[in-house]
Amino acid sequence: MINVIRADQAEFDVRRGVSEIFAEGFTQWLGFFSKDPKRIAAAFAHTFVLEQFYVALYKGQVVGMAACTDGTSLSVKLDKKELRKHLGFYKGTIAGIFLKKEFETAFVLPSPGVGSIEFVGTAAEFRGQGVASQLIRHIQEHAPYEVYLIEEVADTNIPAMKLYYKLGFEEYKRKQIPIKRAKKIGINHLVSLRYSK
Repeated sequence: MINVIRADQAEFDVRRGVSEIFAEGFTQWLGFFSKDPKRIAAAFAHTFVLEQFYVALYKGQVVGMAACTDGTSLSVKLDKKELRKHLGFYKGTIAGIFLKKEFETAFVLPSPGVGSIEFVGTAAEFRGQGVASQLIRHIQEHAPYEVYLIEEVADTNIPAMKLYYKLGFEEYKRKQIPIKRAKKIGINHLVSLRYSK
């Protein structure tokens, strides 16, 4: 049976499991820094603010993750030294500069009663088994918000889009990716979704 809890309340350190799911799920975004998911996982394990994350656990293994913030608290914080240690001086420095803007900027403007769901991911061997649904439903039932936003989902991520629509989210914004970059990463639009209780 899968159990969903806040990451900082787990009986063991969940960072490794969270970082492995992160590396696996965000490979297309992080491929410049390394093609090796283990190296990406090691480089980013330090970044997760566990108080902001929920994890799905199965037999002592992290099988899913998602963060939920109020728009003022960060769910990830980068350490340039850690990034350089795992990615090398050049790529670690670039990661620290460019990803700081991406990761350490609130996805949504803070508003009373609005939560931002971020970094939703499921371990490869558990995909299609309802783990992400369970995580998001848990957040909707236990986090103190009336409205939930999921920002910038790749339009080509069909399983995620189907899941969010199934859970009652509706598209409210679509951002075009510049054509040159779109061809390189295989994404045309970033879609933002909203759910209201």
